[in-house]
Amino acid sequence: MFYFYTTMKRPIRILIAKVGLDGHDRGAKIIATSLKDAGMEVIYTGLRQTPEMVVNTALQEDVDAIGISILSGAHMTVFPKVLQLMKEKGLDDVLLTGGGIIPDEDMIKLNEIGCGTLFAPGTPTVQIKDYVAEWVATHRNY
Repeated sequence: MFYFYTTMKRPIRILIAKVGLDGHDRGAKIIATSLKDAGMEVIYTGLRQTPEMVVNTALQEDVDAIGISILSGAHMTVFPKVLQLMKEKGLDDVLLTGGGIIPDEDMIKLNEIGCGTLFAPGTPTVQIKDYVAEWVATHRNY
């Protein structure tokens, strides 16, 4: 469990968001609880967020990572828009990750444009926790 070995002077801060009209948030809540149980500070935005709302909240909350849960099929629109807004706001050192119903070939395309690892349903929560902690320790450990 890598997350216990970070040397940050504060807990990892992660924003969990549901973008668009997708009203299914059970998975997002499970991930949020799991990350919180691992000692991370979790900001959960709730349902029906816009990409602008997510990035503005990430900026205001000084997060280390953004996790987007998406089941609606809009991942090829949502993730690129969030990445674009993150770049415009100078959040170049913040991880954008997420998961949901995303075909493998789309995950590869999203990774190529700058998204971090994307997780399919059924991924063990420890794998997600370890990934976030390792990424933050490597990219934002100050």
